[in-house]
Amino acid sequence: MSVTVIQFTTLDGVVSDPDGSDGTPYGGWLFRYGREEIEGDRFRLADTLADGVLLLGRGTWEAFSRLWPGRDDPFAARMNAASKLVASRTLTDASAWANSTVLDGDLVDAVKREEREVIVMGSLSVVHALMAEDLVDEYRLITFPTVVGTGERLFAPAGPPAHLECLEVEKPGSTVFARYGRAVR
Repeated sequence: MSVTVIQFTTLDGVVSDPDGSDGTPYGGWLFRYGREEIEGDRFRLADTLADGVLLLGRGTWEAFSRLWPGRDDPFAARMNAASKLVASRTLTDASAWANSTVLDGDLVDAVKREEREVIVMGSLSVVHALMAEDLVDEYRLITFPTVVGTGERLFAPAGPPAHLECLEVEKPGSTVFARYGRAVR
């Protein structure tokens, strides 16, 4: 089992409200550089989606369950076919998006028991819980050349340290795609 975190981020590390749907004054930075910056399999997940499992918090799952089932491109087909676990204390019905199951029990324990590769998209509270237990093996980030100054950050100031090594960097347009893995100790 390995855990990969997928995030869109600003240059100053903010990951919250990328599409503006939360209505924050700084939100909506994701689409300022055009949809081509985020379309398709920019995070290189195709192979992992076939055999792994998406782990999403309730808010991200609800947003995705309204978005992905209506799409018909090749990457959407992979997202829709993928197994999905939803970490939620309140959601009971995950039938709105195919192959979704509400996680039973403790999040950290469930991830430790999982035999498949785990991909966490968005879902900052889930990510922070896994980071606190040192369970994240890789970060795949698309960084936008925007500084918003405020908002929730992937690496919170009071969060645990992370010792990483850069595995890959690519600049296909205005954004930068980067993969970071655990540093060899």
